[in-house]
Amino acid sequence: MALDVTDQTFETDVLARSDDVPVVVDLWAPWCGPCRTLGPIIERVVEDAAGKVELVKVNVDDNPQVSSAFQVQSIPAVFAVSKRKIVDGFVGALPEAAVKEFVDRLLEAPSEADVLTAAGDEESLRKALELQPDHPVAVAALAELLVGDGATDEALALLARVPETADTRRIAALARLAAADDSAAALRNGSVEARLDELLERAKDDNSARQEFVDLLEAMDVDDPRRASYRRALASRLF
Repeated sequence: MALDVTDQTFETDVLARSDDVPVVVDLWAPWCGPCRTLGPIIERVVEDAAGKVELVKVNVDDNPQVSSAFQVQSIPAVFAVSKRKIVDGFVGALPEAAVKEFVDRLLEAPSEADVLTAAGDEESLRKALELQPDHPVAVAALAELLVGDGATDEALALLARVPETADTRRIAALARLAAADDSAAALRNGSVEARLDELLERAKDDNSARQEFVDLLEAMDVDDPRRASYRRALASRLF
């Protein structure tokens, strides 16, 4: 299933995500007949790529900033983004064979580090990082394992090797919170609101409380509506 991306989520869902995997961006509109033809074709082809490529959809009527960034003249328009750069693209409703060729060009043979990373166990992840010390997926996966084992300092040192993403921010937050007993307990027992309220009272004049507050928000589920409301509350306190 393709993810719907907006002007507000483009940075995280496309640019940041493209550091780890190529992202196919399908720019469309509800009134566009060729878009409705092309959409299911792209979804099938990307699904066949088995996670090696991800698909997002952008409604150009509702998201003018994304449309402007891609300099869209007509739709459907499809672009491939990898490592935050446009690496390929096409305009119009191509047949399925042509769409498959487009996606196949994005699929590189996995490196030895990629294969080890896919195994997912600590020994394999460490071997992957011996081969490629800044492998972003291996770094994040091993860091998360280390946080679970209590090796938070090593986890944070590992995360410093790679550019920050939403996932690395979450793992770093969990690493720091492991040393914050009250917040760690709040996450375990679901009482985060009480802890956030307490930290919010101190956040303006206490840097450690402010960092702990932000870390708690990062550690919460990405779809939790309380994240946005507490971010606004923090902003109002600080400014």
